[in-house]
Amino acid sequence: MQQTPYQRIGGEEGVRRLVRRFYDLMENKEIIRKLHPEDLTESREKLFLFLSGWLGGPQLYVEKHGHPMLRRRHLPFPIGNEERDAWMDCMKQAMLDAGLDKLLFEQLLMSFSQTADFMRNRDS
Repeated sequence: MQQTPYQRIGGEEGVRRLVRRFYDLMENKEIIRKLHPEDLTESREKLFLFLSGWLGGPQLYVEKHGHPMLRRRHLPFPIGNEERDAWMDCMKQAMLDAGLDKLLFEQLLMSFSQTADFMRNRDS
């Protein structure tokens, strides 16, 4: 039986490690940091909950908050190419730092790229 990305990344601890590293990196990306609250505790937890289900693990976000409606939830924030690229830079580095196997890294990079592009709500 083939493992899910959630299992391949290391389950709950692997996802938490990825989220921690992502937000640590994001702290230095002013263009996207300014779109978040000063205290990132809730943001970190929500990304963990979302990624757990998105990666094929428990649907924790849905259980707690309902359908993610990603684009709708991100509409209040100006997201253009620069914000998308900064977000992707952080996620790409977080995945590299997590030591994902090459195939999983490439699969997730493509999926994250498509999702991040879908979040754009302005042309610049």
